[in-house]
Amino acid sequence: MELTARELRESIIRPTLKYLGRSSDAAENLLTAIVYQQRQRPRGNTSGMLYPIDAALHQKVWNQYLAFEPELASKIRGLASQREFLNSPHSELETNLSYATAIAWAVFLAYPQVRFRSQPEQSGTPAKTVNARQQSNARPDKAAPDNANTSNVSLREERVTSD
Repeated sequence: MELTARELRESIIRPTLKYLGRSSDAAENLLTAIVYQQRQRPRGNTSGMLYPIDAALHQKVWNQYLAFEPELASKIRGLASQREFLNSPHSELETNLSYATAIAWAVFLAYPQVRFRSQPEQSGTPAKTVNARQQSNARPDKAAPDNANTSNVSLREERVTSD
């Protein structure tokens, strides 16, 4: 299945960020750009995936950051498949676009240092970057986004024609 950038934003990225309570145009723009770049030049063993997040980075963001944020971790885990996540958690990055988007948000926006740090902080708690939007008291929607599980998606460029 191919999606335009607009379809990706409106059917996957925006609903996922809204569900997490982290909606912003900037986040949508960045995640859309990451998908487009991944499509153009996949990195390492992430070919065919929506975002350039391999199993090691996936596990690292859970172990070093999300484990210390139980509410957020619960919301993200809620996007994953019940049974499949337990059998093969990393396959969710390929088959579950909303879950992959939530993890990409965590990796690239909430905890960008996870891509560079090799060891957890000595104090036992992770270093965090928290912005004012994350500290807001806005309540996220209760329902998970529609079309959460879709596989084999590629981003196609939108063509604008004039009459």
